[in-house]
Amino acid sequence: MFETSPKNIVKFIRDGLVEQEHFGFVVLRNKDKVINMIGDSGNYPFFLRSCAKPLQASLLIDFGMDKFFNMSEDEIALCCASHAGEKLHTAIAQKLLNKIGLDSDKLKCGLHKPLSKTEQINIIINAESENVLHNNCSGKHIMMLGLCVMNNWQISDYDDINHPLQKLIKQKIYDLCEIKQDYPITFDGCGVPIYSMPLANMVKGYINLFCNPFYKKITNAFLNKPYLIGGEDRTDTKIIQNSKNIVAKVGAGGLCVVVNVEKEEGFVVKICDCNEKAREIVVADFLKSLHWADIPVQKLIKTLHGKTVGEIKTFF
Repeated sequence: MFETSPKNIVKFIRDGLVEQEHFGFVVLRNKDKVINMIGDSGNYPFFLRSCAKPLQASLLIDFGMDKFFNMSEDEIALCCASHAGEKLHTAIAQKLLNKIGLDSDKLKCGLHKPLSKTEQINIIINAESENVLHNNCSGKHIMMLGLCVMNNWQISDYDDINHPLQKLIKQKIYDLCEIKQDYPITFDGCGVPIYSMPLANMVKGYINLFCNPFYKKITNAFLNKPYLIGGEDRTDTKIIQNSKNIVAKVGAGGLCVVVNVEKEEGFVVKICDCNEKAREIVVADFLKSLHWADIPVQKLIKTLHGKTVGEIKTFF
C-alpha cells in the first residue's frame, strides 16, 4: 500500500571500516510545502509516539486548563515532556496533581525506571523504588486527568479510545496536522491511543502549533524550560538549550521533530532502526547544515582509554 525508500544517512566508521549503518528519512518543510526530503518516505504513516505530546497538550490551552488550575510554566512544560524522572520532574508532577486534587494512583501510565541514569543510582543508594511519577509520560497523563476533572468526565477510563477526551485528542491532532484520512491507530507504551501519519504532516502539525500565538504558552514552556521537556542526556533538551528560537521533541521509534519558530520552518528525522545515537547525530548535523544551531555532540569513536579509533559521519 505504501512505498518507501530510506537513505543510508549515518555511518559509524572505525579505522576506515564501516561498522554500523543507519537508514532513515529527513523531511524539511514550511507551512505551505515540503522544501527538502532525504530519503523518500512517500505517504507511509509512522506512529507519532511521544512526538504527539505537545499536540495533545494543546487541549489544555483550548479548554483553559492552564487558567483553571493556575498552571505554572513548569507545569505546562511537564505536560508536554518525555521527562527523565529526576527529582525536579517528579516534584512538579506531584504539585500539579495536588492542584487537580487527585492522588497518583489515578494515573494509568504504568511504571518504569527513571530515564535519568543519575536518578536510577539515587534510587538504589536510597533503597527506594520507582513510582508512577518517574514515568516519562506522567505529565501527559496528569494533564489528561486535569481535563477530565474540569469537564466532569469520568476518570477511571480516561485512557480508553472511546472516552470523550481521547476522541477530542484525535480530532485535535488531525486538525493540527491537517490529516484528511484515517491512518492506523495503536496504543503507546503508556497505554493511551496514539496515531500515525506521514512525516510531512507531523512537521505541519508542529508548525501549526508552535507558530500560532494562541499557543504561545506552550512555545514559551519549551523555549524557557528545556530541562523539563527532557532532562539528563536528552536530545531535545540539548537542542533547545544550545539554540535560539528552536523547539524540539523526540519520540520513540527513532523520531525527532524540530521547529524554528522564527522562520516558521521545521523538520523531522526518522531513523529506521530507532538508534538514538544515530538520531542525535543526524538532527545535530542537519541543524548545522541549515545554520539554525550548532549542537555539541560526540562524533568520535573512542576506546575506554580515550584513544580515537573512528568517527560517526552523516551522508545527506
